[in-house]
Amino acid sequence: MLKEFREFALKGNMVDLAIGIIIGAAFSGLVNSIVADLFMPLIGLVTGGVDFTNKFLALSSSVTATSLAQAREQGPVLAYGNFITLSINFIIVAFVLFLIVKGMNRLKRQEEQKPTEEKKVPREEELLEEIRDLLASRERVRPGQVPGTGL
Repeated sequence: MLKEFREFALKGNMVDLAIGIIIGAAFSGLVNSIVADLFMPLIGLVTGGVDFTNKFLALSSSVTATSLAQAREQGPVLAYGNFITLSINFIIVAFVLFLIVKGMNRLKRQEEQKPTEEKKVPREEELLEEIRDLLASRERVRPGQVPGTGL
């Protein structure tokens, strides 16, 4: 049973999947930083300093806090600002993955379109091919016809 588990865990697909998950987790942290540290401040600048992370709608009259964390402690809230931030995060991730897949497809097409290197034919073979072609064209001339004149 241990041997079967080891074979299962060390299969190429399983290792590839584990690497993908680890890279995905690191990529997620990077994208979250890009959204929180780069894009959201720019969006806040365009919208007049609006901080989306603390935007919420109180669902109870007992919620009087001005920050999302405090409001959640006081009662139910609809955190639409967090949803906006996560939506922007998703769009950025999808766009970056699109660019990566597009680049990989372009490289794959270029690799498929590369002409295979033709072997350099030795000069003797080229001459023999020319002689063969000339002999073949001479055989097509009718008896008594002058080659190249059609007469």
